[in-house]
Amino acid sequence: MNEPREVEITKDRNPRLTVGEKLRHARIRQKLTLKTVAGRVGCSESMLSKIERGRVTPGLNLLGRLAETLGASIAALFGEPESMDVVVYHEGERPKIQVGGQDTTMTTSLERLVPVAEGRLLNGNVHVVPPGGGSNGTLVHRGEEVGFVITGFIELTVDCKVFLLGAGASFYFSSSLPHSYRNIGTEVARIVWVNSPPY
Repeated sequence: MNEPREVEITKDRNPRLTVGEKLRHARIRQKLTLKTVAGRVGCSESMLSKIERGRVTPGLNLLGRLAETLGASIAALFGEPESMDVVVYHEGERPKIQVGGQDTTMTTSLERLVPVAEGRLLNGNVHVVPPGGGSNGTLVHRGEEVGFVITGFIELTVDCKVFLLGAGASFYFSSSLPHSYRNIGTEVARIVWVNSPPY
């Protein structure tokens, strides 16, 4: 019987293309202009151009609208190039995704738990949310979400209902319901967040 193989991913492993380059390639493949895509997602052409050139990091909300418009997922935009059956990330080695606008003091980072590959059913991250940070707007997409607050205190809004969640709280909701979150505490919040299919 074959032993399961352990694959370690180091923090130095990065996708070959930046997120902006991937968005630009997806737009060009679909023969869409900057103006068309910007109009569909509700941002200016100059903002979209800056995102594609890596000058601006979009918030999670805008990134989600861009991914959906271009037929991609946020997870795929940050994905590793190959598929692996078993992956182990040690502390400090998880690939990180920075999301959330221009104020770096409120930038949320996502530490990847599940490597991206075609056919994956899950997307999992540890959301690291500084005080005042969060989703930077309302998200709506297909699928389901489940989460567990490890540290900190967040306000989760789902379908206009507001939930105040501290360490040890868990949640589940349908991703088709409008949802958003923000850290309303004074310490960094860490949340294990899983959604299916990958968003």
